[in-house]
Amino acid sequence: MMKRLTLITICLLAFTGLFAQELANFAGRQPVISPDIKGNEITFRVSAPYADEVRLSGSWQADMRSAIEMKKDEAGLWSVTIPAPAPELYTYSFIVDGLSVTDANNVLMQRDGTRYLSVLLIPGEVTANYFEAKNRGNLSQVWYDSPTLGLNRRMFIYTPYGYETSKTKYPVLYLLHGAGGDEDAWSTMGRTCQIMDNLIEKKLAKPMLVVMPNGNPGQQAARTQLIPEKPFDRNNPGTPNAYVHSIVKDIVPYIEKNYKVIAKPASRAIAGLSMGGGHTISCTNLYPGFFQYICPLSMGIRVTDENKATYDADFRAVKKAGYKLYWIACGDSDFLIEQARTLDATLTRLGMKHTFFVNSGGHTWTNWRIYLNNFAPLLFK
Repeated sequence: MMKRLTLITICLLAFTGLFAQELANFAGRQPVISPDIKGNEITFRVSAPYADEVRLSGSWQADMRSAIEMKKDEAGLWSVTIPAPAPELYTYSFIVDGLSVTDANNVLMQRDGTRYLSVLLIPGEVTANYFEAKNRGNLSQVWYDSPTLGLNRRMFIYTPYGYETSKTKYPVLYLLHGAGGDEDAWSTMGRTCQIMDNLIEKKLAKPMLVVMPNGNPGQQAARTQLIPEKPFDRNNPGTPNAYVHSIVKDIVPYIEKNYKVIAKPASRAIAGLSMGGGHTISCTNLYPGFFQYICPLSMGIRVTDENKATYDADFRAVKKAGYKLYWIACGDSDFLIEQARTLDATLTRLGMKHTFFVNSGGHTWTNWRIYLNNFAPLLFK
């Protein structure tokens, strides 16, 4: 009897917790709306009746260290209204008595490695392709064997609208993330699916698959999957390129065996940001001609007297094997801009046709989304 009463009590508590919001609504409690976009202003709100201080920290601020103070009303609801920033995808959080928390009233979230942030998406020309298109493709989480790394690993694969029913074979973009990211980075923070859906729907880009692997060789998948990592000796000469070799030896063969794709160099593109940009350069230098479209983003090379001859030989091999596009991009205040300029100068000196896209801004997803918008329409033309 006691066991039955205990079970009933637990069920009632669970039921009450599940419908707490509905009960609050029936009780007349006003729902908290945040962020509340009205005209050229945005109001942020958070309920924290026992807090002494609440501030708002957003990526639109020039100095991320200077958070905006919020004010509390008699009900313990903190709020602040600010002028709407320029159209862009921003992230923000509340700092409640020194603790950074997400906006519980905002369903738009973004995971950046091991931290979560609330999202503010301001409509405008820059963000036109960040919203859902009418015709949407699919994003799959796929597990594959990587004999090169000795692991069963996960990657994300975007297939364009109509892929499942089409008899067409598609080209493929292999899109690589940066340090601290994982296979989810480009689809979540980069808005890859939305950007590709919009570009394809507007006939600005060719329909293509986008393969987004995990660039951390010891990880089977993102750390949020709670899978132990395999240790890699960073001092081992073969370790830095282990993942790069796995792209060509494991990932590409898996895609070309299991998906309706064109298994030719002219239908393969590779691009990556930061660390992924380094992987892009290394992969195309180690396997010249394997990818015909090469796009390192926010990355370059550091040439010294010791490595100059090696770099020259590697890039000459890429030139000899042939390529259709070599597209470099970097922000003018990016801490890697000088390395990008060195790559640009090296390709120029060796007579390799390429594009060097420089815009304002730094080492941020704001730029990497812009770069994808710009180079994707150039692929497979």
